[in-house]
Amino acid sequence: MKKINIKTDEEFQIMVEGGKLLNKIKKELVNFVKVGVNAKEVDDLAEKLILESGARSSFKMVPNYSWSTCINVNSGVVHGIPHKSIVFKEDDLISIDLGLFYKGFHTDTSVSLCLNPTEEVKKFLEAGKEAFKTAVKAIIPNRSYIYDISYAIEETLVKHGLTPILDLTGHGIGKELHEAPFVPCFADGIRIETPKIVPGMALAIEVMYTIDDPDIVKAKDGWTLETRDGKIAGLFEDTIIVTEKGSLIIT
Repeated sequence: MKKINIKTDEEFQIMVEGGKLLNKIKKELVNFVKVGVNAKEVDDLAEKLILESGARSSFKMVPNYSWSTCINVNSGVVHGIPHKSIVFKEDDLISIDLGLFYKGFHTDTSVSLCLNPTEEVKKFLEAGKEAFKTAVKAIIPNRSYIYDISYAIEETLVKHGLTPILDLTGHGIGKELHEAPFVPCFADGIRIETPKIVPGMALAIEVMYTIDDPDIVKAKDGWTLETRDGKIAGLFEDTIIVTEKGSLIIT
């Protein structure tokens, strides 16, 4: 992985523009999701909207992956293939993950939702959103480390009785979809030995979590990673640019 670095004001503006486009597309996909809609229909709409925006699908640039989104349902954590056979039901927990390649730079975002959530699922989803917010607050340019982001995510999830996924991480992003540094959902190693957060960094911060056992397994489709115990998983992700004053969520 290459070290990420936004070197110019022009590159910064391109990523901000791309992030706005991706955020708009994400919102349209969320509004499109209804009982009876299938995952392929969501993916088809995503592809249409991405092309209409003048961009390309980041995910279709991943070797051997042929879709614009990853759609995960219930126990699915990441990389779920948006098959036509996945028809959304009222109580499904649905995660939509998509990326956009605009004028040479990638942005990446994910959101989890439930069409008719129980109180338990509402609290589960709110905890993931809270963990993401605390992760962003932990970013202090030239003073924070990646460890601080990871610690904030883990601390928030554990406070709500939830478990971060251990085998997957967020990542740097820019000219490549996946760049350095890795951004775990849990604190690991020695704080000052993790990368320092400095202006110019672009990070795709991902909150990936479940109810109990963090172990994941690969499904028979060869892509989908799901919880080993079959319990629900959540995924919240946005692309962030670190500035001299703090951080900017661009998706």
